[in-house]
Amino acid sequence: MIRPAPTLPTRLYAVGRLYARGRLDLRERLGRSRRWLGSMSRWLTPGLGVKRWFGLFAVCSLVGAFAFLHLTWTGPLHFAATRWILYLNKLTDPQVMPLWMVGGIVTLLALVGAVTSMVMLNRSVLRATDNDPSTTLDTIHSVRTLSRGPRVVAVGGGTGLAKLLGGLKDHSGNLTAVVTVADDGGSSGRLRESLDMIAPGDLTDCYAALSDSPVLARLLLHRFKRGDGLEGHTFGNLLLATLSEEQGGLQGAMQDVHEVLNVRGEVFPATTSPTALVAELSDGRTVRGESQLALQKGSARIVRVRLDPPDLPALPAVLEAVRQASLIVLGPGSLYTSILPALLVPEVAQAIRDSSAPLVYAAPIMTEPGETDAMNLGDHDDAIFAHLGRRADVLLVNSQPVPPAVVDRYAAEGAALLGSPGLEAQLRKRVRYAPLLAPGLVAHHDPAALAKALLALKRRN
Repeated sequence: MIRPAPTLPTRLYAVGRLYARGRLDLRERLGRSRRWLGSMSRWLTPGLGVKRWFGLFAVCSLVGAFAFLHLTWTGPLHFAATRWILYLNKLTDPQVMPLWMVGGIVTLLALVGAVTSMVMLNRSVLRATDNDPSTTLDTIHSVRTLSRGPRVVAVGGGTGLAKLLGGLKDHSGNLTAVVTVADDGGSSGRLRESLDMIAPGDLTDCYAALSDSPVLARLLLHRFKRGDGLEGHTFGNLLLATLSEEQGGLQGAMQDVHEVLNVRGEVFPATTSPTALVAELSDGRTVRGESQLALQKGSARIVRVRLDPPDLPALPAVLEAVRQASLIVLGPGSLYTSILPALLVPEVAQAIRDSSAPLVYAAPIMTEPGETDAMNLGDHDDAIFAHLGRRADVLLVNSQPVPPAVVDRYAAEGAALLGSPGLEAQLRKRVRYAPLLAPGLVAHHDPAALAKALLALKRRN
């Protein structure tokens, strides 16, 4: 059966489809080329430490080429070199292409082949060691760049410290968290009582914040909702409890923890000895236990907090990190239950007093019900000085307005905006403002904004 000839519109439609397909193929090829060139150009980024080796490879290849030419021309391979030259000369007409261009093209092809073989060899080695070749450049860039970041020591505990570390880890790999271990409530309290160990809860939060693996971070924070003896515990707390039990305490297990969790930076407890927080109140009472402070404080003010026992040892790694720090940050977090307990370890406090690094207090946005009621920014500064013996060089305060709905919600729970009325001249000179409020219906610090503000202070100092 003879098919009718296609009509003109049909032909035009077919031609249009072919043209469109050709344009799409061309765009795809151009896109691939641009991505490849962009990837190659990233290898030339300053600080990666690879340009010198590219240069050495190019120089050695050039020297090797001339040395091989000398060997073949003056040695026993002279006959073979002559035959090779005559063979290449037959591949072109000197009237069309100069003979030297043939040698240049063959040299370029040989160089491309050598580089390709090196790339494929590296890919094979990376795959054999369970590394993704497509992310190698990002990994190298991250390690090289972050290794030159500022040495920051962050002191405190709770979710505030974890948020700070989460923001800073994108700017530096030289981070050290000094974490309070006086928590006696929830999962941490149960493990402390059962195993006579330090409270692991705040350590777990910090490890999760600094972990390079989102999956591992999620697992560390997973809280069991059922199971006899497991309910209420987080996987991270149980992991630290296991390592503590195996090593006879977390002091000997810290390096294992860092290797197992693959964290970007280091996390250390302020002390490796179990301790309890004791608060002295303005009405003469004392309250023992962090979890009991808000419940028993009432209308009294907190005069002072201390640790029992008081003479606690600090890890040598913590003291060394403080000595080498270029910036020390207190908080953000609860003043009396997260920040000050870490500063009550005598050796830690002495190391911070002796340090020449700027000391920054990341002031909370709201007061803490049952802890810092009616306290203003000056009161926070005085409390830090009374317990540490050194005033913060900078008090970093949020300048961003808190939505009225958020303020009302916190007011219903007994909290209020941290005020700073009538600041004295000496204090006013040390206050710095920055927009730090996280989006949403909570009055929390935004990790990225807080890290940016701290690093800006570091550069100015």
